Amino acid sequence: MKKTAIVGVVLALGAAVAAPALHGQSGNGSNGNGVVSLRGQAAIDETTRPPELKRWQRDRGPMPRDHVGQPPLIPHSIKGYKINLKFNKCLTCHSWANASEADAPRVSVTHFKDREGNVLGNVAPGRYFCTQCHVPQVDAPPLVENTFKPLPTIRQGH
Repeated sequence: MKKTAIVGVVLALGAAVAAPALHGQSGNGSNGNGVVSLRGQAAIDETTRPPELKRWQRDRGPMPRDHVGQPPLIPHSIKGYKINLKFNKCLTCHSWANASEADAPRVSVTHFKDREGNVLGNVAPGRYFCTQCHVPQVDAPPLVENTFKPLPTIRQGH
């Protein structure tokens, strides 16, 4: 039993050491393609300073979407918002019961369907944790430069 456990640990350690090389990673934060991780060049076991916190963008109206099917972006700070199994702060304003009074968009009807397409009386469990798809914006440069441009037909309604 001890030999099996020791062999297992040795194999696991060997795989952990070999994995970066197999995936073209040098172990210094670079993936071999010139892209550097957010940790910078620090080794994984090295303690680094936390990144500088970015400023949330100020509260504003709905933000334009860049592609069909993109979840709406959150146009306000959600600092301190609590979303757990018993409470969802987002629904304080965005539930169908409260949206008119809060002058906020209602949760989409798609959020009331389960995986099998059954319509439920409340937000479906798979759609309850809003920040899985919806994200607030910060004033920060892109992590990776790109030349993405949304289709002009997508931007027309905004």
